[in-house]
Amino acid sequence: MLRAFEHSQVYHPSAESEYSITDVRRDGEDLEIAGPEGVPLHAWFFGGDGEGFEKEFVFLFCHGNGGNLTSRPGYYRAILTTGAGLLTFDYRGYGRSAGQPGEEGTYADAFAAYDWLRGRGVPANRIIVWGESLGGGIASKVAKERELAGLVLQSTFTSIPDIGAELFPFLPVKLLASIRYDTLGRLPGIRCPVVVMHSPVDDTIPYEHGRTNFAAAGEPKAFVELAGGHNDALIADASRYVAGARKILEMQQDTNTR
Repeated sequence: MLRAFEHSQVYHPSAESEYSITDVRRDGEDLEIAGPEGVPLHAWFFGGDGEGFEKEFVFLFCHGNGGNLTSRPGYYRAILTTGAGLLTFDYRGYGRSAGQPGEEGTYADAFAAYDWLRGRGVPANRIIVWGESLGGGIASKVAKERELAGLVLQSTFTSIPDIGAELFPFLPVKLLASIRYDTLGRLPGIRCPVVVMHSPVDDTIPYEHGRTNFAAAGEPKAFVELAGGHNDALIADASRYVAGARKILEMQQDTNTR
């Protein structure tokens, strides 16, 4: 019962399609990625259409714990304004992806998405992994274990036990938790540029999580302050959200010109 409760608090998948790929851009590819153990993973891919160096880069978007990839067209449109490409995918058990979600499974699914990009001919040093909320715990795993151009953490917790202890202070969450997503523990060992994005009025993941993650990250790094609540960054001030995407690309340009 404890494990079932823990799982239900972390994963909120939906099979319902909220938006179509054409709500993002009309030239996107609606596809399936071959996940681990033959689990098919639903994905959308958009090629870069910029006129400069940014066209060479692709954002690998790891979404949060609710809904599925079709729930976030605004995020994708905002990131694509940079001129870079984007691959978003559903973890097992989300949307049209088969299976059941779990910590190790979501990691394996993200690695499969990364490998798909590499097989597509995208160099490792042109892939930027972007983690939204829970997706930050997944993106940080990819950043720790694969070569990347950069990591973006959007409204991400330090770890599941940390946020759980804040939500349920009357329970020994840190002792009992089996799902961890230890973003904070990985950050000191991540060698690519890092951008942390968080709102001071985030109503789900407190701002202190973002500041603590930023403090733990190595250089080069940048902090972008979002506006609005946990899911309201685009409504409150879309320019700040886009600034985070542009910042990680600028950091790439700075690195390449040194």
